[in-house]
Amino acid sequence: MKLVLASRNQHKLREMQAILSAQGIEVVLEGELGLCVEVEETGSTFAENALLKARAVMEKSGLPAIADDSGLCVDALNGAPGVYSARYGGEELDDVQRYRLLLEVLRGQTNRAAHFTSHITCCFPNGDVIDAEGTCPGTIAFAPQGTGGFGYDPVFFVPKLRKTYAQLAPEEKAAVSHRGKALAEFAEKLREYLAAQR
Repeated sequence: MKLVLASRNQHKLREMQAILSAQGIEVVLEGELGLCVEVEETGSTFAENALLKARAVMEKSGLPAIADDSGLCVDALNGAPGVYSARYGGEELDDVQRYRLLLEVLRGQTNRAAHFTSHITCCFPNGDVIDAEGTCPGTIAFAPQGTGGFGYDPVFFVPKLRKTYAQLAPEEKAAVSHRGKALAEFAEKLREYLAAQR
């Protein structure tokens, strides 16, 4: 089965492929089909934005489309940056500038508690929808550590592993991460869905 990922993010694609390929599911970026679907993420929740993206790409491609909307929620910032994680500080900032801004905003803050959330939605041409969500609790490190991953990974510290996301091997990250948990739940729901279609 082929799913179109409503994203141009190669990192997300790799994480999804690593988990879903074991189920015999092929995931391709929308760009591989010659699509470039611009979706305004107007939702106030990860679930709303994931649905907007998946539905738009499914309608354009005619294929089942999967979307992930995820972000970092920091307790001391009342859950910000949340759904604005990828745009925190403005569209012109890159990943490094974004996490440096976060560290600056949290300077002197002793409450470093945070969590990552990932909401995954898959829309099918027949109107069916499958949803899954995963979270990973952690803290914001005082300085970036590690070179792996992307986004806020160098500053998101997982206490039980005593490492940031950026210090984890891909399989370690998949086992504990918000997206890994959401994808595991999604894979199980998709298996049940496909079995019911037979």
